Amino acid sequence: MKFIAVIPARYSSSRFPGKPLAVLAGKPVIQRVYEQVTKVLSEAWVATDDERIYNTVLDFGGKAVMTRQDHKSGTDRIEEAVEKIKSDADVIVNIQGDEPFIQPSQIETVCKQFDNPSTQIATIGKPFTSMEAVENPNSPKIVTDVNGFALYFSRSVIPYVRGVEEKEWLSHFPFLKHLGIYAYRREVLREITRLPQSPLEKAESLEQLRWLQNGFRIRVGITNVETVGIDTPDDLRRAEEFLKK
Repeated sequence: MKFIAVIPARYSSSRFPGKPLAVLAGKPVIQRVYEQVTKVLSEAWVATDDERIYNTVLDFGGKAVMTRQDHKSGTDRIEEAVEKIKSDADVIVNIQGDEPFIQPSQIETVCKQFDNPSTQIATIGKPFTSMEAVENPNSPKIVTDVNGFALYFSRSVIPYVRGVEEKEWLSHFPFLKHLGIYAYRREVLREITRLPQSPLEKAESLEQLRWLQNGFRIRVGITNVETVGIDTPDDLRRAEEFLKK
């Protein structure tokens, strides 16, 4: 089975314009992401809508493809990129262009989910370690079935632990945090990018709910490694400090 990675990277961002090109310890963030990904997958492409990002990737020896500016999601951008490069990959791995600390083990975990022939889409989750984090709506929660397939993703705290004080919930149920790494079988990627937005997706502002609501199965691998994305200039400063340790 052939896997390739596609890293969507836009220049525009409401909180941090140009963040893929922000310099982190001497290298652009997008280069750090690319180098982490290629420790595991031999073929990786950056899918961008900006010539500055495109040229930066080529300058450090990476592969890049230009895509349209009007895509509503990274998944849509990846579909265009895969069509343009005419890839014959069986599985496409989606790693965000603002994740310079993505770990090889996380990429391996998401790829391993395709050992199960019924996996159409895969992602990963990490057990929460505090109720404060569980209650954060910016950290989506996952509940799965007994075979590791997602039943639902929510910004709300799910499930509700009845008969227990909320501060004690974590000791009664293993709440799972969703980490935004995905992989898709090639034909599934084509299908899901043709779907209209679903009511659940609009309600929670979570793209993966469109796929679930249309009957696609998402298998969830478990990791104990946290990812640290670069969403703001403050995140970049914290990342610089992290690398100095």
